Amino acid sequence: MITISRKAHFNAAHKLYRPDWTDEKNKEIFGKCSNQNFHGHNYELIVSLTGKVDPETGYVFDMGKLKNIIKSEIEDYLDHKNLNLDIEEFSNLNPSAENIAILIYNRLIKYFVKNYKLKITLFETPRNFVEYSG
Repeated sequence: MITISRKAHFNAAHKLYRPDWTDEKNKEIFGKCSNQNFHGHNYELIVSLTGKVDPETGYVFDMGKLKNIIKSEIEDYLDHKNLNLDIEEFSNLNPSAENIAILIYNRLIKYFVKNYKLKITLFETPRNFVEYSG
């Protein structure tokens, strides 16, 4: 088994907030991330696929195809969006890095047969990141 990875990025705004909590509790739990006027991140994404090398192509998966899948499913969908307002999946779900990684995984997994293991690494900042693999 070998792992290939493709990097991508997108820019998006969000806020972490629970409407069933007071503003004070939201600020206590989410800090400045609960800013009523939202805030933005330059997200860095690494999509990794683990599988066997195809003896005919020498590929685990065609990187050009992976690039196009990421562009259409993730970059075009999330880039320059307000995640809370523009992305249906976050209408009742906080767009935390954890939940964004799960969303990305769910949008990509349908492209890969069971012979692949998919892992999402999402950097919200250069020092804060999450990993999700289903």
